[in-house]
Amino acid sequence: MILELFQSPYFALFVIIALGFMLGRISIKGISLDVSAVIFVALLFGHYGIVIPSALSDFGMVLFIFTIGIQAGPGFFDSFRFKGKNLVVLAVVIIASAALASICVKYLFDLDIIQTTGLLTGALTSTPGLATAKELVGNNTAVAYGIAYPFGVIGVILFVKLLPRLLKTDIQKIEKEIDDTKLEQYPQISSRIFKVTNNNILGQRLSDLKIRSITGAVISRIKHENEYSIPNPKSILYKDDLIKAVGTEESLDKMKMFIGEQVEGDLPLGDSLDLVTGLVTNKNLVNVRLATLNIQKNFNCTITRVRRSGIYLTPTPDLQLKFGDKLTIVGAKEDLKELLKLLGNDVKRISDTDFFPIALGIILGVLFGKINLSFGGSFSFSFGLTGGVLLIALLVSAKGKTGPIVWNISSAANQLLRQLGLLLFLAGVGTSAGETVVQTFKETGWGLFLGGVIITLVPMLIGTFVGLRFLKINILDLLGALTGGMTSTPGLAAADSMTRNSAPSIAYATVYPVAMVFLIICVQIIAGLF
Repeated sequence: MILELFQSPYFALFVIIALGFMLGRISIKGISLDVSAVIFVALLFGHYGIVIPSALSDFGMVLFIFTIGIQAGPGFFDSFRFKGKNLVVLAVVIIASAALASICVKYLFDLDIIQTTGLLTGALTSTPGLATAKELVGNNTAVAYGIAYPFGVIGVILFVKLLPRLLKTDIQKIEKEIDDTKLEQYPQISSRIFKVTNNNILGQRLSDLKIRSITGAVISRIKHENEYSIPNPKSILYKDDLIKAVGTEESLDKMKMFIGEQVEGDLPLGDSLDLVTGLVTNKNLVNVRLATLNIQKNFNCTITRVRRSGIYLTPTPDLQLKFGDKLTIVGAKEDLKELLKLLGNDVKRISDTDFFPIALGIILGVLFGKINLSFGGSFSFSFGLTGGVLLIALLVSAKGKTGPIVWNISSAANQLLRQLGLLLFLAGVGTSAGETVVQTFKETGWGLFLGGVIITLVPMLIGTFVGLRFLKINILDLLGALTGGMTSTPGLAAADSMTRNSAPSIAYATVYPVAMVFLIICVQIIAGLF
């Protein structure tokens, strides 16, 4: 009866997933395999002849790669700003060191290309890399991946935990320095009340004064005598008028010099005005600049701030709207209703998943991956299925919108689809490789394990030296960059537990997509050369 049930691949698939989750939740001194434990259960099942159809595995691989790219796309291109360039250089150094170490291990232990690529992707705990290797050299690469993976997880965690102690670094001091720098890049937005006392601006229209362009602050409302109003280009400032301005501390200081006297208290909305928040869910507004909408003229409303990805932005005229932006708006109640209709303000649409962009993006990725590039007739290169899907996902995600198509996927939907794809892929490649795992480990297992240890440690040691000595990266950014370069989510969790600052997570998000793409390219190059 039981044997008959396991002849059904669907029953076996979910048994493998369930057991994998049970195993992955076992924590020993804070270390656990998490979802990656599925591949070890799958290897065991494969050893006993239970194999998941390759079609399910390939479907999972494509879905996983595409959702990873969609999530990482904006961070991939934003990483070239500010200190991101140094982090990108470090990611390249880490992956290049790992690739060179894998080549040395190949000759040191006399390994074939299947084992070499498996060790490289396993030592860096990279499932996208494994997917690429599997496509290029076959499913058996998962055997070496499975052998190298455990130390790939544990080694990164231990390295991250020990590094600050070995370097005798004061993490609290670094936290304060990072907080000060972050405040300069994304200054907090607040509001103040000013009384118009500057004689030079009395009786002039706001359009002539150009207050926003001069100060950088936004006037959200005006009180003239006992009447409250929303500012518009034709609004005139009179002596002793009260205004409420919103902006950074620096812009509000400029506003004080421009307007006159700062006063205490608040400026009520009045009976005719209201303050609301609205979500940008109208696809036609994605990538549209605020100046194009001319909201003050068309709706007699004022946007005082924009919240995007947890950060408040000043609503400058050249700010481009993105799907899911949350706008704080002041205006008359009837005008606000019309503006909210334009924005969309549909909470349900944020959580809904449109499968057309997903299908179209994967189609484009498959086609792009088939493009073959030849170099001198002796070496040809193509991104393949995984590389093509990943690069297209990165590009369309960074673009955000193409015509009527919005490429964004809600974080909840992305997480669900990515997890589903990952589980299908791990179960498929694990059972396929499980048929030969015991024999392979008997023949070369200890050599493979030692090779995996070398490939895990060497890039972290070199990355630490380059990051501290040449790139001058602080320890928290370095921890995030190392875990991102090693594509180690458990490593990031270890780094996060050591600080209240988000610097490791930000560095990880910057480095991870670069490392993932470069690793896939390195796997393809190594497979092509050997």
